[in-house]
Amino acid sequence: MPKLIIEALATGFYLGRAPKAPGTFGTLLGIPLAFLLYQIGAYGYMYSTAIFIIFAVVIADIYERAQATHDNSEIVIDEIAGFLVTMMWLPMTWQSFLAAFILFRILDAGKPFPISYVDKKIKGGLGVVADDILAGVIANIILQVVYTQTDWLGVQLL
Repeated sequence: MPKLIIEALATGFYLGRAPKAPGTFGTLLGIPLAFLLYQIGAYGYMYSTAIFIIFAVVIADIYERAQATHDNSEIVIDEIAGFLVTMMWLPMTWQSFLAAFILFRILDAGKPFPISYVDKKIKGGLGVVADDILAGVIANIILQVVYTQTDWLGVQLL
């Protein structure tokens, strides 16, 4: 793939170059992508997310090698992947999207254990993406409990 395409994908079409909170801006790209994936059903969403995660690892790895850095803050394709994981099996409501966005950003930026451990121990493109996937899994588990025990995330009508 040409360098310009790798750069655009890794940086979330350059949102990752925002001077403040590039991860937050990158995560915003996950919202329309999650919405689009919802249209193909739950299993299609899962399959597409798995493919996207592999794609993100490859893109992050290529970009890291070209930049000779590890987990550069301008790489935000990992945030997109993490947000897709966060939204898996949740209702498509504004409450779910908002709660998923906030909770994922708190976990991704704060990096509590075990996210911090994964962030420090795994290198390369896999390391760039793995901590975000773990943040997405933890956020999703929390939101699944909220969804099944309350009506705070709204009701899926589709």
